[in-house]
Amino acid sequence: MTPLILASLAAALLVGLGYAALCAAQPFGDCRKCKGIGFKTRTDRKGRIKRGRDCRRCHSVGKRIRVGRHLYNLAHRTWRTGTR
Repeated sequence: MTPLILASLAAALLVGLGYAALCAAQPFGDCRKCKGIGFKTRTDRKGRIKRGRDCRRCHSVGKRIRVGRHLYNLAHRTWRTGTR
């Protein structure tokens, strides 16, 4: 294999291991819709920021489960029910 391919594989492996460590350490991240505040902001007629409606995606919690943690939970649940 060429050194470029080996370097790109090593970089991809490093990124994957870093994301797995992030999912293990912090399984919940900020909601993408409300940016972690739990509600949508809006402005009144004078331009002042006011609280808007509660976020429907995170149910005004401000957090979401990460994709990697969700996949881990699914795999673990499948393994656990299969070994009973």
